[in-house]
Amino acid sequence: MGYLGSDVQLFTLSTGRKVAKTRLATNEYFKTKSGERSQHTEWHNLTAWGPLAERMERQLAKGVQVVIEGKLVHRSYEDKSGNTRYQSEIVVSSFLTPKSSNDDTAVSEE
Repeated sequence: MGYLGSDVQLFTLSTGRKVAKTRLATNEYFKTKSGERSQHTEWHNLTAWGPLAERMERQLAKGVQVVIEGKLVHRSYEDKSGNTRYQSEIVVSSFLTPKSSNDDTAVSEE
């Protein structure tokens, strides 16, 4: 569970398949050795495919609280300079967001 750090960007691949990308911020709260309350924010890349990607783009926006379910994927690629880069992302299989009526809306990949 976290907050979206950017609006969902929806792309259409040359095959016609849709893909959505965004970022999720999760927070961890803890006390320091001196007893002060502190916070650590971790950022996660999110990717969704097909109809789920389109629903995410329609229903989510920057700053919205969301619960994400998915698979953690690690991959590597070579950048333009020839350096190997590593990236981790969550491939979204479903998400849950609060509505203004305090009901929850669950959306999953079908």
